[in-house]
Amino acid sequence: MRRIKNRNTEKMSDASFKGMTVIFQIIDFLFHYIDKRIKNFNIQNGMTIVDYGCGPGRYSIKFAKIVGNQGLVYAVDIHELAIEKIDELVKKDNIKNIKTSLATGNDDGKYDTKLPDNIADVVCTLDMFFIIKDPKEFLKEIKRIMRNDGILIIDDGHQSRKITKKKINDADLFDIFEETRDHLKCKIKKA
Repeated sequence: MRRIKNRNTEKMSDASFKGMTVIFQIIDFLFHYIDKRIKNFNIQNGMTIVDYGCGPGRYSIKFAKIVGNQGLVYAVDIHELAIEKIDELVKKDNIKNIKTSLATGNDDGKYDTKLPDNIADVVCTLDMFFIIKDPKEFLKEIKRIMRNDGILIIDDGHQSRKITKKKINDADLFDIFEETRDHLKCKIKKA
């Protein structure tokens, strides 16, 4: 079997991304899952939110409505199709408070959102942390873009809660201050 060089192993195939998008549309139509879920995130008008691993924008669009014209949402993903999809939605619906950023994954030894330092009130990493190859490096980038009093909202995705907590604790960058069945909320560790 021939190995493909310079392939980001954290990035799904285009076909998988398109399939995931269709499945999410069906789930969201039938169950209104996102509306129920984000009620517990305490996102408010005027905030700056980073939706890291934004996929087709299901959360980004909802966040943009909540933060309003005084707020801003950065939709970040390593997949070009995710960014293209959100850019299409932003243009079609004339959404002014979403900016997209094509991030790099860990194949080069570093995560890079291409966002400024200390901008985010809240960073959401939903249904993607399980795929991260180097959690400490990933969480360093999250810490860099968060305000000192910012909140990281992270879920387990396709791994156990025990593994999620271990990855966060081993990185030694964040303290978990709230745990629900659905997600964890973390703050930057104080020195």
